[in-house]
Amino acid sequence: MIKYELIPEQLVYEGTVHESQFFHPDLLTEEEILWTHDLEFWEKLKTLTLTPKEIRKIGFPLSEALITRGRHISKGTIQCALYAQKYGVAMNIAGGTHHSFTNRGEGFCILNDFAIAANYLLQHQLAKKILIVDLDVHQGNGTAQIFRNEKAVFTFSVHGAKNYPVRKEKSDLDIGLPDKTEDKFYLETVQKTLPRLLDQVQPDFIFYLAGVDILATDKLGRLAVSREGCRQRDQFVLNLCKKNNIPVAVSMGGGYSVKITDIVEAHANTFRVAQNIYF
Repeated sequence: MIKYELIPEQLVYEGTVHESQFFHPDLLTEEEILWTHDLEFWEKLKTLTLTPKEIRKIGFPLSEALITRGRHISKGTIQCALYAQKYGVAMNIAGGTHHSFTNRGEGFCILNDFAIAANYLLQHQLAKKILIVDLDVHQGNGTAQIFRNEKAVFTFSVHGAKNYPVRKEKSDLDIGLPDKTEDKFYLETVQKTLPRLLDQVQPDFIFYLAGVDILATDKLGRLAVSREGCRQRDQFVLNLCKKNNIPVAVSMGGGYSVKITDIVEAHANTFRVAQNIYF
């Protein structure tokens, strides 16, 4: 999507960030993939032998370039997690591929970047308790399935109750919102729930999926949050992480407004908020 090119261009142009703050991620290794995804699924991906039905579920034509792109995105989230432990926060312009399961992809998601990065931290004993805060408009069904039996990772999803996926998985905490939810109720829900979760879960690392498909302008979202409401959501989440001294890695997730400017501005606000809070 063109937004992945426009977001950094806008941020550099306006002076919010400098080009030196960006990095190009390495290629995710097979070992890192197999800490999260099944060997059979990975073999089908790398040999391009998914069935037509499996390809349709993903939604993209299968190609070597697509798999390589997914490996860079997931490695980017790992590298963001390591940068976040050093600087407090780090951002992946892409990512948020939360519809990818251990054994299959769905909904334009192939490899689950948050799950891969969380398992990387656990494998290297860089975190003991991880909280995944998924505020994309769609439930993080793949993430919920991957960590269903993993007590070191707590999955939290706020999403449209009637939106994709039709069949929801069970996160550790799910909050389904009604269609046309506006700023006040949306923000109250997040502001009431997240501080309680920090007290309950006591995470030493947070992954935050900052999807902007909650916007009223979004073609697929079905909620009615304003751009300012979306910005206030990001500000609340990141302020809370900073206040509690919990490193946070952020992926951008979905955004499907008719006007590309609505998408870019909403995503850019996430970076602007982070820059203001942390730097």
